[in-house]
Amino acid sequence: MKRSGTLMLLLLLALSSIAQDQRPNIVWITFEDMSPLLACYGDSTAQTPAINSLSEDSKVFNNAFSTAGVCAPSRSAIITGMYPTFLGTNHMRTGRDIMGESRGVYNKNKNVTDREGNNVIEYSAVIPSNVKCFPEYLRREGYYCTNNAKTDYQFASPFTAWDQNDTKAHWRNRKEEQPFFAVFNFNETHESKLWKHNHLPLTVSPHKVSVPDYYPDTPEVRKDIARVYSNLELLDKRVGEIIQQLKEDGLYDNTYIFFFSDHGGPMPRQKREVISSGLHVPFMIKYPQSAEKGYSDQVVNFIDLAPTVLEIAGVKIPKHLQGSSIQSQKRKYSFAARDRMDEHTSARRSVTDGKYLYVKYLYELPSSYQDIEYRKNVPTMQVLLELKEQKKLSGDQMKWFAPVKELEALYDLENDPDELHNLIGKAEVKEVEKIMRGVMNKWQRNINDRCKAVESTMIEEMWPNQEQPKTDEVVYKVKKGKLHLSCPTKGASIGYKRADKEWKVYTTPIEIDETDSITIKAIRIGYKTSNKQCVTLFPNKFF
Repeated sequence: MKRSGTLMLLLLLALSSIAQDQRPNIVWITFEDMSPLLACYGDSTAQTPAINSLSEDSKVFNNAFSTAGVCAPSRSAIITGMYPTFLGTNHMRTGRDIMGESRGVYNKNKNVTDREGNNVIEYSAVIPSNVKCFPEYLRREGYYCTNNAKTDYQFASPFTAWDQNDTKAHWRNRKEEQPFFAVFNFNETHESKLWKHNHLPLTVSPHKVSVPDYYPDTPEVRKDIARVYSNLELLDKRVGEIIQQLKEDGLYDNTYIFFFSDHGGPMPRQKREVISSGLHVPFMIKYPQSAEKGYSDQVVNFIDLAPTVLEIAGVKIPKHLQGSSIQSQKRKYSFAARDRMDEHTSARRSVTDGKYLYVKYLYELPSSYQDIEYRKNVPTMQVLLELKEQKKLSGDQMKWFAPVKELEALYDLENDPDELHNLIGKAEVKEVEKIMRGVMNKWQRNINDRCKAVESTMIEEMWPNQEQPKTDEVVYKVKKGKLHLSCPTKGASIGYKRADKEWKVYTTPIEIDETDSITIKAIRIGYKTSNKQCVTLFPNKFF
């Protein structure tokens, strides 16, 4: 009887181990600066066989939107599941992403100032102490998490977020049968590739592209649009490589694959804007065994990504997350915001239900357009400015440059996809206007919109006297053969590693023996990483 009970226990343990090994794998294929210009959305201008094939196996979302029209605030929302305006990460951008560090140096050459003319230093945003990069929660539950390789979170990527965070990061580096979450970031479609890819042939003819009404139909504009599609074809090859690797490893059928851009298109009046042209993105999920396929009009916002992945992985979703799982809760509205963009400051918020999009300007502006130096590298931007100076732009093409007389805008995305006709004040949308205004005001109250403050004041709260705070050193002690770690800094995450091994996230006391040598350190997001401490354990010291 005793032997039978032992065998049963062993069987249960084996089954438990199998269940653990069968936790779902998740891959993100992310890319930059792209609107839904794909065959699955009705645009076959670019030849994208790999993406087309993936879409046939996937659930394709028609109404997915980013939280910002530019990368860093958007990626801040993605990695935290929190609105950038709540975190204080909505200014583009805060500083260079240096592992655990950020340089507090004045951007004198760029003349970066806030809206009151105060100089803005480079800084790593100090976010609320309870907020983590969500892959840390996965790592705590045994997932192998990799990022290849862009971060750009508005704070230095904490070392506790990823098992591997570099250009070699891959699920293939995990332990055998370990479940994984692997992110691949591709930049073939980035705004800068509109000029940096000039040495490459156009694979889409400028004569075959459509020119939106907000652009003049010139050779330069057509060439830029053709380059957008040609870059999309380059992206398709990279997507095909990842799909092929999954199939080679026997993982494709049983892996969740998320495919999405970090915000809307790369062209002027698209990137950086909080209208649909800057926010609407291609987004699809391939489920294991393609269990769900077809199209969905469900509204999706990027703050929903973190809770969705956690739910898929069977990891408890922290209560502070502001998004909700795409699988279990449907949202009605998607929100976005814009504040400082490089050397120019503005403040705008928007909300959409997929049919209408409402914009709220927090204060008056000379125009929706801002004279951002980096964007002038785009030939289309140069053409727009030249023709504007020559007074040769049409009425629709001038709307971007016109003074903002109304602090509100409302667009009908179904009947006015180019968002050229502001419906504010029109009798036929009076009720829609009232609803959208109320929804926006309620959202701003609920999230305690931190970015309404002057940026230099917010920085002083984060970095007193313009000095980056530092995480306290880890406190350690040994009890009954276990190493106990803690950190006085509120909200700090602690990591440890043994000789020649990767950093692990500390969750519970560590089993040790007399010969162990363990390195420990801690990080709170936005702070400098604590000093490394090497804990060498001697037989007679602790045991």
